[in-house]
Amino acid sequence: MSATRQLRLGTILHGASGNMSAWRHPAAVADASINFEFVKQTAFKAEEGKLDFIFVADGLYINEKSIPHFLNRFEPLTVLSALASVTKHLGLVGTLSTSYSDPFTTARQFASLDHLSNGRAGWNVVTSPLEGSAKNFSRTQHPEHALRYRIADEYLDVVKGLWDSWEEDAFVRNKESGQFFAPEKLHALNHQGDFFQVAGPLNIGRTPQGRPILFQAGASEDGKKLAAKHADAIFTHHE
Repeated sequence: MSATRQLRLGTILHGASGNMSAWRHPAAVADASINFEFVKQTAFKAEEGKLDFIFVADGLYINEKSIPHFLNRFEPLTVLSALASVTKHLGLVGTLSTSYSDPFTTARQFASLDHLSNGRAGWNVVTSPLEGSAKNFSRTQHPEHALRYRIADEYLDVVKGLWDSWEEDAFVRNKESGQFFAPEKLHALNHQGDFFQVAGPLNIGRTPQGRPILFQAGASEDGKKLAAKHADAIFTHHE
């Protein structure tokens, strides 16, 4: 008998939609992208409807031609951390770029979200396609496509290695003996790679899920290879 398969459903936090004019609709909440009450009610409705997760997309560069939602919106990890305190079952998936962040910080942020939410964190891994992003991070040049995915591959190896810094029962917290943790259950990473040199260990314990869930959406050959190696879930669309 084949294993039972289950359809997982989620929704996106996208303000007043992803076009230039939706915010003008009489029923639209014009400031939805920066309105936490709207965000909360959306999350409550998703949880009430038994959806599995809520997803926050993101980008790192805007100009005067960007859609209204892009011009003024919450940073994903911040808003998802706030939602962690007012929801109980909803998965919390946020976008973060491997091209414009550091693996140690990313590992710590998503591990924190997983602890705050009691095991509901997910990371949508992107490499940032917009060339203008470099201008906001003191970079002279945006990494070309293939290089971005090479960086992302090593980046994910580092982050997953950092999430394995502590075994599940490493923190014994024995007040009588004075032992706070078991040294043999702490593992330094000592990564030396082409793009990153990260000693570790991570300064937060193993998360309730073991590690946050990884999402990936690249449709190119490089993106599909990255997803095949690392992703637990893949964003795709078909016409």
